Amino acid sequence: MPSPIQPSPGAHSGRRRSGRAQLDAIPDPYRPAAKLPEPSMCPRCAAMWHDGRWRWSEFRPAGAEHICPACRRIDDHYPAGVVTLAGAFLAQHKDELLNLARHQESLEKSEHPMNRIMSLREAADTVVINTTDIHLPRRIGKALKQAYKGSLEISFDEDAYFTRVEWRRD
Repeated sequence: MPSPIQPSPGAHSGRRRSGRAQLDAIPDPYRPAAKLPEPSMCPRCAAMWHDGRWRWSEFRPAGAEHICPACRRIDDHYPAGVVTLAGAFLAQHKDELLNLARHQESLEKSEHPMNRIMSLREAADTVVINTTDIHLPRRIGKALKQAYKGSLEISFDEDAYFTRVEWRRD
């Protein structure tokens, strides 16, 4: 029996992963290795680094400028999450589905500036949404499933900081 101080075998601590924590052994490669000076502002999106996290702020004090992790991911075209929409239902309701995805992004981004949609690619029978974090794809997928039914698959890469969500309705 494990001691009360140590976690039981198989217990995880750290990031969420589909209802359970994701291992901390796989950190976000875009997370700063050292603390940034406070206050710092991202010159691209105007997010502020304050009290150890990125946040939106109307207050713009003079301070250091550092490009935030989300803007760096966008510049590098390196998503942390991918949502794929497919199926016959998509062709008839593409605008509604994309509006729902953008609405979920706006809700998430209002509290978490690093959680953004970085790109949308539309093809004849699929839409691929790339995101800057691993939590927004899951939120989008669950909202689509709740509003429009269909099938939903969520997978987290065991060896990298990455989430793939696939939603389909025929």
